[in-house]
Amino acid sequence: MTEPVAAVILAAGLSRRMGKPKMSLPWGRTTVLGQVIDVFTQAGVQEIVIVSGGARQSIEEELARSVHPIPVHSVYNPDYETGEMLSSIQCGLQSLGALLEAALIGLGDQPQISLTAIQAVLSDQPNYRDKIIVPSYNMHRGHPWLVGSQYWQQVLELKSPLTTRDFLREHANQIQYVATDLTVLKDLDTPEDYERERP
Repeated sequence: MTEPVAAVILAAGLSRRMGKPKMSLPWGRTTVLGQVIDVFTQAGVQEIVIVSGGARQSIEEELARSVHPIPVHSVYNPDYETGEMLSSIQCGLQSLGALLEAALIGLGDQPQISLTAIQAVLSDQPNYRDKIIVPSYNMHRGHPWLVGSQYWQQVLELKSPLTTRDFLREHANQIQYVATDLTVLKDLDTPEDYERERP
């Protein structure tokens, strides 16, 4: 990675299908969210922002207990119940510093994500400011995807019912797709997902 990039990790959901706060579920020697933070840290991002909502207290408590080599902090999305994913992305982008070149938009319930997949999205670039880089597996888009700071204001100005899919559709000709592995499509929604995927 040649330019400063942050990660915005979306963790504001209510975990309804899981039946319990999934970010705090055990994952190896850490938690689901802890594993996501560890992998993004290894990938070389300069900052990680966790966007919380329904599980705000448990997420803030976990971050307070943990130590990381880069800044890791949380922001609260007050519209987490009604704002869909877009409002969380907007909260995360608004919290980032002006000197960053881009943001990786990742999922807090994606502990399966591989380091190589993130590194593929962050493959050598002269700069990221004007890039939209999306990972894919078998022609299906996944996470994390990268949005250069040139586009942040456009994302911030999106209003419901528009979504980031509309943003990506509008910029279809500017997207750089990167073939990665299956982990970019995986996340944890149900207890069955968790039991099947946990290490």
